[in-house]
Amino acid sequence: MNNLTLSNSIRFIGLVLLQALVLNHINLFGYLNPFAYIIWIFLFPIRKSQSLFLIASFLLGLSVDFFSDSGGVNAAATLFIAFIRLPILKAILKKSDFDYLLFNLRALSIDKIFLYITTLTIIHHFIVFSLEYFSFSDFTTIISNTFFTSIFTILVSILGILLFVKKK
Repeated sequence: MNNLTLSNSIRFIGLVLLQALVLNHINLFGYLNPFAYIIWIFLFPIRKSQSLFLIASFLLGLSVDFFSDSGGVNAAATLFIAFIRLPILKAILKKSDFDYLLFNLRALSIDKIFLYITTLTIIHHFIVFSLEYFSFSDFTTIISNTFFTSIFTILVSILGILLFVKKK
């Protein structure tokens, strides 16, 4: 097992435990809690196998669902953002010949990091809350929860990435 695999495995377990033991118990204003476990998807290397990444992302969401008793909504949302991560990254960087070997999230400018994290976070949260409420009558609740929880998650994610990820 090389260093990259070990660090991704430790990050996976650490983020699931952080989410399950700490962040699921934070309810700011009664309903806001950050979903910091999706940081793992932001930081996973692009040059790795796509099928391995999708399976691991599903397991990440399923692990959070297990601890949250949320019935699979996190697994569905996490799998979806893992699937669309590369096209969104290509659109943000505006490169047709994307360089997979040299990609490092911390090497990007802060505005591109912010746009990347914001886009994936909003999509993730919209799917989570849509599946959780699963009703058109609760559409305003879905949108407001998505918006406010996304802001909280984006702040935690960017702060965590800037503090704990090495710049190469």
